[in-house]
Amino acid sequence: MHLFNLRVYYEDTDLAGIVYYANYLKFIERARSEWVRDLGIDQAQMKAEGLVFAVRRVVADYLLPARYDDLLCVETKLLPGSGARLVLQQDVKRGDATLFSATVTIICMTTDGAMTRLPAAIRRATR
Repeated sequence: MHLFNLRVYYEDTDLAGIVYYANYLKFIERARSEWVRDLGIDQAQMKAEGLVFAVRRVVADYLLPARYDDLLCVETKLLPGSGARLVLQQDVKRGDATLFSATVTIICMTTDGAMTRLPAAIRRATR
């Protein structure tokens, strides 16, 4: 499991001081980027080689609100996938409370937009 800590800033909230729903997607995107980096995968090098990651599907549940100045943690877990996709469970937590939970399917694409198998090095890194 990968952990990514973040603080809720004023810009993340709506008029009620609650995190705007779309910002949870940004939070989990940041956490995925750090997870990939920690696996030793260089996304800039991937792009130079004509490959990029793309989100194919997100199934999300908004469970409890986060508020201005909360310290949050995004937990990222790899679920069973395939040679063409990664499936991740990502939970945004405040302490022990789960505020947001998402299952995210990631694919690999060429920079021309064609879906392709994950490179062998990525498949090895995510086993």
